[in-house]
Amino acid sequence: MLDKIPFFIGLRYTRAKRRNHFISFISLTSMLGLTLGVAVLILVLSVMNGFDRELRQRILGMVPHATISSQSGFQNWPEIAEKLEQNEHIQAAVPYVKAQGMFTHRGYVRGALVNGVMPELEGKVSIMKDHMVAGSMDDLKPGEFGIIMGDLLARFIGVGVGDKVTLMIPEASITPAGVFPRMKRFTVVGLFSVGAELDSNLAVAHIEDMQTLMRLDKDIHGLRLQLDDLFKAREVVWNQLQELPSYMRGSDWTRTHGNLFQAIQMEKRMIGLLLMIVIAVAAFNIVSTLVMVVTDKQGDIAILRTLGATPATIMGIFMVQGVVIGLTGTLIGTGLGVLAALNVSDFVAWVEHLLGIQFLDSNVYFISYLPSELRWDDVAVITGSAFVMSFLSTLYPAWRASRIQPAEALRYE
Repeated sequence: MLDKIPFFIGLRYTRAKRRNHFISFISLTSMLGLTLGVAVLILVLSVMNGFDRELRQRILGMVPHATISSQSGFQNWPEIAEKLEQNEHIQAAVPYVKAQGMFTHRGYVRGALVNGVMPELEGKVSIMKDHMVAGSMDDLKPGEFGIIMGDLLARFIGVGVGDKVTLMIPEASITPAGVFPRMKRFTVVGLFSVGAELDSNLAVAHIEDMQTLMRLDKDIHGLRLQLDDLFKAREVVWNQLQELPSYMRGSDWTRTHGNLFQAIQMEKRMIGLLLMIVIAVAAFNIVSTLVMVVTDKQGDIAILRTLGATPATIMGIFMVQGVVIGLTGTLIGTGLGVLAALNVSDFVAWVEHLLGIQFLDSNVYFISYLPSELRWDDVAVITGSAFVMSFLSTLYPAWRASRIQPAEALRYE
């Protein structure tokens, strides 16, 4: 029975209405601080995880994990691709031809990257097939000069499926009338949308049409590689270059989008640290609450001591009270944070629709909506940390309570 006394009295102190309303207010603010800190930290980390996921799936789903290329081009790509795919980390090696150009249509001009691809192999290294909003990759036929554009790029120059668009390549063609940039009219056969900046600056055509336009004959610019682990891209490319001809060059996604990924990881760590400090401040308020409670309850402590309660019993009473405050705030915050993380994307989309604005413009940010990915390991770390800090904050006030001498406390009662 004595072992249950700290638990029962601690709970009673937690529920009791105190004569000093200021103590009750501080106790409530401590609990609310923990609730808000835990909820916001779970929400923010979930959003950062969402950006991390979108970078991997959307951006790196369209951008190759790595490339093997040659400045002068090469024709024996089937043999090189077969050799590369023997590597256990390389899932596919697909040829490409690329060009920087400008699309023009009825006075509108927009620069873009144009990739020449093989439609039947594109699904091995790209998610474009899964994000077509009009047309199909199969509509790219050799010799027909069809092109698939990002929906934002098409919107900027005012074209849709079936329209003609002119592509200008910044390479001069000498004609009897003078020197002109190389130009070719394409037919828009499809539109894609991945919700990223690539929607406004990328287009794809059949590789044979791009070889004709770039006057490459049967040469290609390089091979795009799909890896089983994108974080091994640099190592895999370096190892493969040792076995390839010296004119081959290698690159990987860390050179084009590595800084963005590192920035997201650093921001996640820093924001997590700052919000964890907010939780620590809220937990520290429990110290203030319990110190004032101990001062307010000195008479009760003295009576319990005269009835035979040990210092450990007194210490346990106030530890239970502080733990209940911390645990309640932590659990409520965890519930609110999980609920917010699971619904923040839909809520922000609803607000954007209601107000008629877009918080994340794909021309500025690499995605056009607010992503969120709840990871239970993050929830466990946040909840555990908040509870541990709450528990530690009870030790000093509880120790102070256990040191109170009955005679001194009852002298002025």
